[in-house]
Amino acid sequence: MMFEAYVTNPGLYPELGVEVGGTLKFPTTTEEVQALFSRIGIDGKLYQEYFIISYDSDVLGLYDCLDEYAGLDELNYLAHLLKEVQEQGDIEKFEAVIAFGAHTNGAADLINLTQNLDCYDFLPGIDDEEALGRYYVEEFNSIDIPEHIRGYFDYEAYGRDINLNTSGNFVPGGYVLSNGEHFREVYKGRGDIPEEYRITHSPARNEKEETRSILETIKQFREAPPAPHKNKAGPSYEER
Repeated sequence: MMFEAYVTNPGLYPELGVEVGGTLKFPTTTEEVQALFSRIGIDGKLYQEYFIISYDSDVLGLYDCLDEYAGLDELNYLAHLLKEVQEQGDIEKFEAVIAFGAHTNGAADLINLTQNLDCYDFLPGIDDEEALGRYYVEEFNSIDIPEHIRGYFDYEAYGRDINLNTSGNFVPGGYVLSNGEHFREVYKGRGDIPEEYRITHSPARNEKEETRSILETIKQFREAPPAPHKNKAGPSYEER
């Protein structure tokens, strides 16, 4: 599992006054989606819309980048790409680039980011300016320092200068910088999702407009919760 989402049936909220939902783990399958929909009452007729309340993931920072507008097909595609990143040993770099803050505005950005990790250099363990300066001197040979004066060289000041003059930043786990490679927008919309990752087999929807409507409905009923729905009033104590 790369991450999970809590999916709800917003149509039942006005009737019951409570959220009806369940957790879906990604990557997932059509069968798992249909089983979840069955459990929370999304039948494609009376109740058709779903709404994602929250996310959770072991990939650091990922849940902060995902929003309620993502579709299940898009999330499934992202999860498969993240699995490939993990198998290639680059998940720590992906987490670092997320912390760097570029291309993290939703699932579409993250999908493109998985395909463009070569646009960034990640220096694990480089967590301060002294370590950065020393790394550039010893690994990149960025400046020629005679061996007999290296003990007197101010690596911290040199690292500070590097940090100020490059497009890099310290993040949890190390140092990330953009290396100038061209960032390719390989994913432009849900029409670009390969068929094998499609799990809902439904036409694309204007989910941003739907979500705004759903949020307004939920807000309305949270401010003035309806009484629980009853099909038939039970007998009073006197009638028993």
